[in-house]
Amino acid sequence: MLEFNFNQTHAVEFGVGRDDGDGRIFCLIAVDGDVQDALLEIAEATWVAMQELTNDPAKYEPSEKHAGHEYVYLPLADDLVIRMRELHAANNLPMNTQALADPAEIFCYFARFTDNQGRRLTALRRASQFKGVLKSRLIRLVTDALKIVGDNVFKLDADFDLLIDAQNVHILRPSGFEFAGQLQEAIMAAVSTNVTALRVDLGFVNFDVIEGYAGQHPRAARYLASIRSQSESQNIDRARLVQLCNHTGVETDETDGQITVAEKHVMGFLEVLDRRRYEIELVANAPEQYRAASRSKLAAEVTS
Repeated sequence: MLEFNFNQTHAVEFGVGRDDGDGRIFCLIAVDGDVQDALLEIAEATWVAMQELTNDPAKYEPSEKHAGHEYVYLPLADDLVIRMRELHAANNLPMNTQALADPAEIFCYFARFTDNQGRRLTALRRASQFKGVLKSRLIRLVTDALKIVGDNVFKLDADFDLLIDAQNVHILRPSGFEFAGQLQEAIMAAVSTNVTALRVDLGFVNFDVIEGYAGQHPRAARYLASIRSQSESQNIDRARLVQLCNHTGVETDETDGQITVAEKHVMGFLEVLDRRRYEIELVANAPEQYRAASRSKLAAEVTS
């Protein structure tokens, strides 16, 4: 559930994220009551859209290819949402009346709401359509004639890409979340941290080559982040891991009691750990090996 009461909203803030060349910064812009009402309506519409998709969202997986519209979530404490967490928690964002002067610098816009219990909700949207209308020729009726609108006009979208409450980041558009949260950079920066955690869970695996490879290859870094997030990783059986590697064409060796992998087999090895390589044998004595582009765990069915 969303930890916020739309019917008891007491404060609304509006702001934009700007890329000023030295990094991304967030700032606030004053808006009148009509804009505040519109922002609240858009945030409510976003939550309704999420609920229409599912009331039991899956956790966002960095190694998955998510749909354009897909309600997934991440706990606010997750390392992957550090930038969104900082925005949500910031109490002293600067006011900048000139923030819209150069629309090319704007990468997102956001709204922050506070309800009667002091709970904050942050809503964010990638700014493509917001500033895209500036390139259009707009006209309006003035007295009895149509005239070109000379002022800059910004367009709010019908919904936000994500909502942030005290516990979770609720994501409607994974691509918007990845862009605004600079997820690629966060995942690459987390390679060493993820490897350190996996060395504890999988002490029989030598991660030296894997860490070096993932530090240069974003897809491998995403697999590492996904593997680390799986609680089952600490229960992986060494013999079964080696067996599955052998059956699916991933070559491994043993050095000083640890499983080692050559660089050319790192991706295959990570696919095995991330449950993306598997073997089936529907035809007797004819095993088949496959790679899953996407995967979701089936819930156990209760049989009578």
